[in-house]
Parts: sequence; structure tokens; C-alpha cells
Amino acid sequence: MLKMSVASALSAAVLASGLALGTASPASAATCPSEASPVAHGGKAHWKIACTSRGVKVYGWVQDTATDGRCATVTATSDGGPGWIDMVEACGSGIRTNFDWSIPGTKAAKVWLRIIDTD
Repeated sequence: MLKMSVASALSAAVLASGLALGTASPASAATCPSEASPVAHGGKAHWKIACTSRGVKVYGWVQDTATDGRCATVTATSDGGPGWIDMVEACGSGIRTNFDWSIPGTKAAKVWLRIIDTD
């Protein structure tokens, strides 16, 4: 079972004007097009949000950067439109996981990086 480590969690939101960093709560919605490259102790990520005819596409990667028994995750949720959520994780120092999500019915998404415990 995965449990979030609040002390090492990091939220990142891509806003039209730039990158906002904060706590582990969901990020502010980012409209398309936008991108971010957040870094946290134990992980890093890069993603882009692109407009499509049906909604938005969120794609990129997340990488675990520490040998600490934790995983780096990226979570995305819809902002408006039908409810949608997905998460991808990278576990093990140097492991990188790609993601490519289509979120229908919206032109914005909440996307964030966090570091979680695996026990």
C-alpha cells in the first residue's frame, strides 16, 4: 500500500504565467498550452499540457532520484468536465516512467509531483 510522505511531498502547478510550487495538496489548474519541470528531494518530472479537439493531453515523465525506499509520482486530474484522475510512479533510483494521458471535456488540468513512502 502506498502512503504519502507529507514532509517530502511537493506540488507543482503549471500556470499560464509560470510554475508554482507548494505543499502536497492538488495543484492549481493549468490551462493549455503549458509545461513544468518540478524537482523534489527524491524525484523530478517534466510534463506538457496540450489542447486537443476533445480536451487536453498531459504527457511527460517522472523519475526517482534517490535510493531511499520511496517513489516519485505524478498525478493529474481534470479541472472541469467529467471527473478524471490518473497517477504514474517511478520507484528505484534512476527509474524513469513515461506517461501520456488524454483528459476529455476540459481545457485545464491539475498536475503535480510528489514523493511517497512505499510501506
